[in-house]
Amino acid sequence: MPQEMTFGESLIVALEEVMAEDKRVILIGGGLVSSGPGQARFARLRQKYSSRMKSPPIAELGFCGIAAGAAMAGLRPLVDIGTATFSYEAIPQIINEAAIAYSNSGGQTNVPVTYVMRYGIRGGGGVQHSGSPQPWYWNTPGLQIVMPATPADAKGLLRTALLRSQDPTIFLIHERLMNERGPVTDDEYEIPFGQAALKREGRDVTIVATSIQVPRALTAADALARENILAEVVDPRTLQPLDKTSLLASIQKTGRVVVTDESHDNCGVAAGLAAIIADEAFKSLRAPIKRVAIPPVPVPFSVSLEDYVTPTAERIIEAARTIVV
Repeated sequence: MPQEMTFGESLIVALEEVMAEDKRVILIGGGLVSSGPGQARFARLRQKYSSRMKSPPIAELGFCGIAAGAAMAGLRPLVDIGTATFSYEAIPQIINEAAIAYSNSGGQTNVPVTYVMRYGIRGGGGVQHSGSPQPWYWNTPGLQIVMPATPADAKGLLRTALLRSQDPTIFLIHERLMNERGPVTDDEYEIPFGQAALKREGRDVTIVATSIQVPRALTAADALARENILAEVVDPRTLQPLDKTSLLASIQKTGRVVVTDESHDNCGVAAGLAAIIADEAFKSLRAPIKRVAIPPVPVPFSVSLEDYVTPTAERIIEAARTIVV
């Protein structure tokens, strides 16, 4: 029976399930929820599994490396880094150790570590707390990149990362999704990586959206429908592995595409997906590919300026209008 819960609560539920199921799962970090209704449940979980949940000092380089080593030794660590920009301190361990150990061994050295981080424009966070490093990590062979958009997807994808994966995984959560609510079933289910979700059917234009951009794309699709423009919304859910088959099938149907992600436009996720579409679906396109992302500027502290650079539903609507004629 589905029950309503926040995005943050769904992560706690997933962690509670997998810690009961697999004793190799450990948590390194302060927790998966910084505030909100999940705190009480997480406190009970920490009390129950205190020997498997460690709060390290503020030393990302150290504890991310410890987690990678623990994964190679047979554990399945979940590392809560907190704000995504803090992971920059641990780049040598995440990229130069965990990812390389797995990819350069051809998968013979398993590194089942999951790094969870909250990214994106949060509201007055300033440039040092508003980073979107998904393009960096997507550009690293050996890393899986997960970007859930709903509480239900968050639970299923986190269970897959912690119980089934053998690769190091970057699990990106947009800060503004943490308190969003949605239905989540009581079942102990996993969502396979590399399986996109069709969030809305349409015929005129495909909107490929990641994470926070999915609800924005759905808002845009509602508005476009009132103009008799039927937009299809496709959520990749994981960038690596990427479900190109589902993306290209939608584009073959509509012939037009808007790609949106809350990272910088230059060499960002939207640009990368647009390049793949241009290479592999060019004959299906009836209009240029449009990207909706953050312009190449630092994310400002001022909320009004933040709003200006944010890839909003209004910007998605505008992009879709320009190519549907």
